[in-house]
Amino acid sequence: MMPQKFNIMKLIKTDEDYKSALIRLESIFDAQPGTPEGDELELLGVLIENYEDMHYPISYPDPIEAIKFRMEQMGYNQADLAKVVGLKSRVSEILNKKRKLSIDMIRKLNLALGIPTDVLIQKY
Repeated sequence: MMPQKFNIMKLIKTDEDYKSALIRLESIFDAQPGTPEGDELELLGVLIENYEDMHYPISYPDPIEAIKFRMEQMGYNQADLAKVVGLKSRVSEILNKKRKLSIDMIRKLNLALGIPTDVLIQKY
């Protein structure tokens, strides 16, 4: 029995390659898993994601803005946040960027608000 020929896609190296890959992805978007087009769709997705990560990185949000956003989502006020990090005056200093977050605060905020530590540990 003859082995199946494996179709090797080329790497996405230029913006033109990227645009062509997106067009191809769109044309096979509904391909069924386990089919040759389904396999191509999966591989193309990985290649596109890799290219986007390298050429269009998304930076983390400002840590204080992330805290404010999450507080708004959760309906928290400064008193609620004070229960997480300590004194209400400390919360005010943090939210006004007059006090840096300590490692202990970062851990507490991560647990209480679910903000990734990678976001909280950044300089602001």
